[in-house]
Amino acid sequence: MEAVQRRRVTVRGVVQGVGFRPYVYTRATGLGLAGHVTNTPEGVVAEVEGTATAVSEFCDRLAADAPPLALVDAVDHCEVPVAGGCGFTIVASRTGGPARTLVSPDVATCADCLAELADPADRRHRHPFITCTHCGPRFTIVTGLPYDRPQTTMARFPMCADCAREYADPADRRFHAQPVACPACGPRLRLLTGHPPREDASGADPVAEARRLLANGAILAVKGLGGYHLACDAGRPEAVAELRRRKGRGDKPFALMAREPADIEHLVHLGPEERSLLTGAVRPIVLLRRRAAGSAEAAEAAAPGCPDLGVMLPYTPVHHLLLGLPGDPPGPRLLVMTSGNLAGEPIVTDDDEALDRLAGLADAWLTHDRPIHVPCDDSVVRLCDGEQLTVRRSRGYAPLPLALPLAVPAVLASGGDLKNTFCLGEGRRAWLSAHIGDMDDLATQYAFERAEQQLESITGVTPALLAADRHPGYRSGQWARRRAGSRPLVRVQHHHAHIASTMAEHGLDGGRRVIGVAFDGTGYGDDGAVWGGEFLLADYAGYTRFAHLAYVPLPGGDAAVHRPYRMALSHLRAAGIDWLPGIPCADACPPDELRVLARQLERNLNCVPTSSMGRLFDAVSSLAGICHHAGYEAQAAIELEGAAVTADEAGAGYAFGLRVPPGAAAAPCTADPAPVLAAVVADVRAGVAPAVIAARFHAGVAELVGDLCGLARERHGPDTVALTGGVFANTLLSAACARTLRQRGFTVLRHRHVPPNDGGLSLGQLMVAAARATEEHPQQGEAHVPGGTRQSA
Repeated sequence: MEAVQRRRVTVRGVVQGVGFRPYVYTRATGLGLAGHVTNTPEGVVAEVEGTATAVSEFCDRLAADAPPLALVDAVDHCEVPVAGGCGFTIVASRTGGPARTLVSPDVATCADCLAELADPADRRHRHPFITCTHCGPRFTIVTGLPYDRPQTTMARFPMCADCAREYADPADRRFHAQPVACPACGPRLRLLTGHPPREDASGADPVAEARRLLANGAILAVKGLGGYHLACDAGRPEAVAELRRRKGRGDKPFALMAREPADIEHLVHLGPEERSLLTGAVRPIVLLRRRAAGSAEAAEAAAPGCPDLGVMLPYTPVHHLLLGLPGDPPGPRLLVMTSGNLAGEPIVTDDDEALDRLAGLADAWLTHDRPIHVPCDDSVVRLCDGEQLTVRRSRGYAPLPLALPLAVPAVLASGGDLKNTFCLGEGRRAWLSAHIGDMDDLATQYAFERAEQQLESITGVTPALLAADRHPGYRSGQWARRRAGSRPLVRVQHHHAHIASTMAEHGLDGGRRVIGVAFDGTGYGDDGAVWGGEFLLADYAGYTRFAHLAYVPLPGGDAAVHRPYRMALSHLRAAGIDWLPGIPCADACPPDELRVLARQLERNLNCVPTSSMGRLFDAVSSLAGICHHAGYEAQAAIELEGAAVTADEAGAGYAFGLRVPPGAAAAPCTADPAPVLAAVVADVRAGVAPAVIAARFHAGVAELVGDLCGLARERHGPDTVALTGGVFANTLLSAACARTLRQRGFTVLRHRHVPPNDGGLSLGQLMVAAARATEEHPQQGEAHVPGGTRQSA
């Protein structure tokens, strides 16, 4: 007779809230094993007892056969004394001790729940909160670990007898599904209208009434998983324009929510990869190229002048009900869905705040009484050369950790001030926060503080080291300085952090330097200038500035960002080109402003030097007559890309001038855009189409990247190039640079799962700070590393 054995099995990873304990129960009982399974702050812990063969079979494929939403990091097991007994049970969760398990992101409604939602015979027919083990809210409702109903915002909703029976039945899809509920015991959906807002006392279906309001042109505040959306019928241009006016949105694109892919195929190019992103469990906003003939009213109203249209499919039962189930009366099939806030503020999550802060924006509120514990905006992704490029990493991805190529101490990196995220790391894991936003707003700073505390609580990481951007005025850096107290604070140069982020995402251990090409709008430079067109030889511990765009004055700071013609005129002056009538940027500048600007540049008043590639894109966009006023970040550059993709045949790209110091001199090379500006002016005067000018400029930048990386390899040896910074969200440029570099034999690293913009900055800060801590053992207080640079060899 085979000997009896008992083993304790600990499973770490995303194993709570994904049906792992029911899976363990089913697996153990199927093999005739006795024992129990429970949630702990460490993960899922089981003890199994039976024949050695059955116990071994249980352990061998525990990770490989795990539920689809589980992400198993490790399975550890050890033999323990035989306890006897029979049967297998799920026991109450154990609390206490540091959190070491991983929380699942929120997951889009699954096909089984959708089928029940639409089935008149099902007891959850049209239930707005239908969910099961395989879908629904997770991260946004967790208040503590282990992940059990009392530690979620569902704690206030006791289960009815029917739900409790499903919850306790191992054969049921809702076995130990923490958000499980039904119309008898779950959250309640309400529609509030009027000022002050009141619930309709007639007993009308709130969804049916909300659909009627949307069809009539109303703007609704709709409570979602991670916050409120503002919604309107995308097929009513006047409603979209009114939402744009109320929100102070300018021309910034809105995202659309479509009932199914067929509803957008006439508007955008939709291949198999895009379709897969749209229909998967994450349901991010996917940026899709608009069709040339797709300047339909809905697309143009949502994204005026933009080459892309952001689209997502429904991911909650409320969304599916709003867009209509099969057999429902006709209603809007495309909705504008934008975050519920005023421009610059964080997304609203609290119900009372929604009634207050959205009072001037919404005509009605479709809300419910399940609290949102963690704000979480929609994620934004796109495809570049057939691979995912994450533009904003939030709902559906956060709070999943990133695997690190090196073990790091407990570090907190505070990120930047635009598109802020922060990052917590320890060991071989880093937790990149959900999107926080722009730190100018005080409410965003409070949201940052709350999110940081919450992520510490669910990861169990207590940072001993902090990292921040070197810009002295960044609010994120000021927060880090206050928070650090006696702990070391490492200041990290902006573009070095971008490059380190790319390296970490691709698993580089930092043993060899890469050529980092960091193109963005602004980053504080070692010399006090505004950097942004940088070629750095870098590893985690330091960098050398190998090359950069030649400096030009940034006249008036933000004024030059919002009025690209000012940047164009500054570039022309630096290139020695007169501001003559007929040049679009000169014509766009009011005469009085033109005279003041000339004096400002002549006297160098409020003119910080900049090497920014983002500002050069702005300048060329205005010079070509494409965009003179930017109502949102990177509008001029986005419209320049949009023009370039429509060019049939552009010919050779514009050539930059290169100033190369002799030999291995310490001074960096400079790329002079003056010849590019001169060529653009010549083309404008010759009547060349703006689209062709835009395409030639993109091609010229790609050639510049290839030439300077080739020179860096020739002089210093690295043959791996990291492309990073917000400018590389431009897929036309990214693809052209990658193609040029690969043709010259380089290995090219581009972002996929971490944003290339400042949303990925904190990951790089964390890696640099960890490397500095290892290298220098900083003592208490701020760790000052002068410039963070190394001289060329």
